[in-house]
Amino acid sequence: MKAAEGKVGRVFVIRLEDEDVIPDCLEKFAEEKEVKTGLVTLIGGVTEGNIVTGPRQTTEMPPDPMITPVDEAHETLGVGVLALDEKERPKLHLHGALGRTGSVKVGCFRPGLKTWLVGEVIITEITGVESRRVLDEKSGFTLLKPGN
Repeated sequence: MKAAEGKVGRVFVIRLEDEDVIPDCLEKFAEEKEVKTGLVTLIGGVTEGNIVTGPRQTTEMPPDPMITPVDEAHETLGVGVLALDEKERPKLHLHGALGRTGSVKVGCFRPGLKTWLVGEVIITEITGVESRRVLDEKSGFTLLKPGN
């Protein structure tokens, strides 16, 4: 386990509108507001995009992701972590549950997923930490590296 201690900074209350693109619009907002590290919570609706629902083989490295399309409106809730990438830009790792007609999908939101009608987001800034997303050679993922 790796950890860093920070403090709560600013808190942003955001309403996403129909067809706002997730996570792009939230990363752009964080960059404009100079949020380097933060907790993101989301409720609302999504459509037209993809989520990753796991690796095809648990032991295969780097993993081959199972991409699941989202092509109809789904109710959603999500939680994620913002941290700076190697180019000093905020990158959001966001997982969520998507429901429609009694069926639930859970996965990692991929770039390009669109808001359906509305999304309500809270970004809680975390100050006093220098967390980063760092490329892990084995998995091919950019993993969170907590730091002070």
